[in-house]
Amino acid sequence: MRFEISKVLDAIEGRVCTDPSLARAVVDLAEVIRYQDIDGGRPASLLRLGMVIDALSRELEEDSVQVYAVVHRALLSDADLTSNERMVVRRWADDGLVEVLDNPGDRMLEVADLLGLPVLSRVRFDGLRGRFPWLVEQPGRVVAPVPGAGGPVFIAHVGGGHSPVAGKRSPTGAKLLARQWRCPESGCALFGGGGGGGAFADLAGGADRSPAAQPPPALRNGVPTCPRHGARLGDAGPRPRTEVLAVRVGGLVRRRFVLSEEQPIVAGRAPEQEGGIMLGQWLNDEARRWISRGHVHFELRVGEVIVTDVSTNGSGIRPAGSMSESDRIPLAPQQSRVLGENDMVELYPGVQIGRAEELPTGAPFTPTSVMAEAPTMAMRLPRP
Repeated sequence: MRFEISKVLDAIEGRVCTDPSLARAVVDLAEVIRYQDIDGGRPASLLRLGMVIDALSRELEEDSVQVYAVVHRALLSDADLTSNERMVVRRWADDGLVEVLDNPGDRMLEVADLLGLPVLSRVRFDGLRGRFPWLVEQPGRVVAPVPGAGGPVFIAHVGGGHSPVAGKRSPTGAKLLARQWRCPESGCALFGGGGGGGAFADLAGGADRSPAAQPPPALRNGVPTCPRHGARLGDAGPRPRTEVLAVRVGGLVRRRFVLSEEQPIVAGRAPEQEGGIMLGQWLNDEARRWISRGHVHFELRVGEVIVTDVSTNGSGIRPAGSMSESDRIPLAPQQSRVLGENDMVELYPGVQIGRAEELPTGAPFTPTSVMAEAPTMAMRLPRP
């Protein structure tokens, strides 16, 4: 069972990030792990984060959704978690996958405000409505994970629907995310040259973070500040331009990824290039035979997405939503083309890549659960 739990924690790890372009909601990890009524288990369990992530995936009808987690520093030594769970949270902190704070306070709402994200929380935040008017104006922006048939569901605190609703990135957020920032503290995993700071600075992998994936700074009296160290951040120049692309297979959005000026990306059945987007796990046998290991190459150049076919069989370009063969523009091997705003690359019928907002889902949804490897006794669900 210990091995099974380790596998599910590894799966959950792939769904936490501080990348503004990929996160779909904000959570307070210390709150989520204590939703005891979700599974009727022990006082605190990191597996509950996986259950909430699965619920978010069902609500958004999109696979592989990621969440932006803020973590109270005390959680790194919380005796209610197992030693393995504490080690996992420390690793997430070291790698800059979560924000570790001495006093999280309203940082969760600040991130949601700057990035336009929904908040998954049972806290009502009544005392902060003046600072964040959208708490009243957009009630679906804060939803509470509660027990439901087959797993958690979301209920809006005040009116509105029951699904998480995203807002628009605030003007302040857009300005902050246009720049790169550096923390003066040695080993800052979020705004430095690597390391988690403090006791685990030597273990961190933050040095490999792309500048385009930096989280938004905290604002203290209008000054960009490191939320972990409380230090004033230095402006390190413009952030690389990015585009968020998504993979759709059979009408279902399976994955989002970020294309930046600093790093081209290859997508295909099983790309050999580092950072490649692997599609093989979602393909049927015929599609696997047609799609090359590395099929299409994407690069961002002067604000334009350039797609180059690097396959054996070729690809095609379609306007979003069009299935007419007359609209399909063939893309021969080694041929390049600018991807229009509403265009999508079709590697094989039903296998498309395009800008995330232009690829709505359109098929019955069966999510890939991060809890698939969890032992049955670790996820007892209350009966409806």
